[in-house]
Amino acid sequence: MDVVEQLWARVTTPLPELPTAVLLGALAAATVVVLAPALWRPARTVVTIAHEGAHGLVALAAGRRLAGIRLHSDTSGLTVSAGRPTGLGMVLTCAAGYTGPALFGLGAAALLAAGHAVGLLWALLALLALLLVQIRNWYGLWAVLATGAVVLTVTGWLPPSAQAAFAAAGTWFLLLAAPKTVLELQRSRRRRAAPESDADQLARLTHVPAVLWVGVFLLVDVGALLLGGWWLLGARWPA
Repeated sequence: MDVVEQLWARVTTPLPELPTAVLLGALAAATVVVLAPALWRPARTVVTIAHEGAHGLVALAAGRRLAGIRLHSDTSGLTVSAGRPTGLGMVLTCAAGYTGPALFGLGAAALLAAGHAVGLLWALLALLALLLVQIRNWYGLWAVLATGAVVLTVTGWLPPSAQAAFAAAGTWFLLLAAPKTVLELQRSRRRRAAPESDADQLARLTHVPAVLWVGVFLLVDVGALLLGGWWLLGARWPA
């Protein structure tokens, strides 16, 4: 029982505010990963995990039955859920993918701003564990386990200050990566390489043009980036 109480205290105790230099360093590191092609390709799998995880969470919240999630080595993914093929639940499930990583990043920014970096990492481990039981292919299993192993190593071996810096870098990465994936989506659509994209599925469900859905995704993601950035950095600068 003492071990559980100690862990709970560790997870819930706020940390001192991260120095601005650390937050800016985390922002710079995340920016390099997002912009450098050699780093972006492997790191994009993390965005796919968040993308498909968001589909799954919203499907369950909308009353659909989750049938499984697949993650592929080309950084694509697939979430299968059972239920009505039309209606609000299906629309929300489709819309969650390209907005999910940004909203996860926004929630992470809120926790970081409140000093709960350690709690954020443990919450991430819990979400990865829930996702793991829904994975239906070997690459997806490896990707989730590898991501979880990195986070578990950070929480188990690094001091709280280093955990907070890692959490900040991950938060910036999600906030920056989300808009980039939307731009990639639109480029693929222009080449007609993504006829079954989330935006095109939403167009069929709602009779709203797919390009407008792409615009909605981008608006949400950029809004999350700006708001999350303000929570982390904006209040530190004099008016």
